[in-house]
Amino acid sequence: MNIVQWSAKSDAPTPGILIRLMVGAVFLSEGIQKFLYPDVRGAGRFEDIGIPFPEFTGYFVGGFEVLCGALVLLGLFTRLAVIPLIVIMIVAITTTKIPIFLEDGFWEMAHASRTDFSMLLGSIFLLLLGSGPFAVDGSIRKGGG
Repeated sequence: MNIVQWSAKSDAPTPGILIRLMVGAVFLSEGIQKFLYPDVRGAGRFEDIGIPFPEFTGYFVGGFEVLCGALVLLGLFTRLAVIPLIVIMIVAITTTKIPIFLEDGFWEMAHASRTDFSMLLGSIFLLLLGSGPFAVDGSIRKGGG
């Protein structure tokens, strides 16, 4: 099995489309906002939390969120597309939510991180089970790669 076949493989149940649509839509939206509002969602935010090279990194991350979010929405190369999204969420949790936990405690962190953890777990679901039915990946599965 090559990487394209692996990425198109799916064991996700039909309701898994809801996870795919949620993850894809949120990442696509957040990525677009990094370009529309760089001072508060992109480079400016990255500078505030100490991410190196915030101008570059803000657009780089935004680009991945747009591209991978769109791929997830379409259900195209879903397993590959969620890998960078998982990395983005781990960095987001580490750089923004762990400090909240250390400064303000568990409940404040739990409130602030609800979307981050949902996106991380939804992305892991898609990595493990694939895109499910009603996805472009389905045509790759049927065509044999």
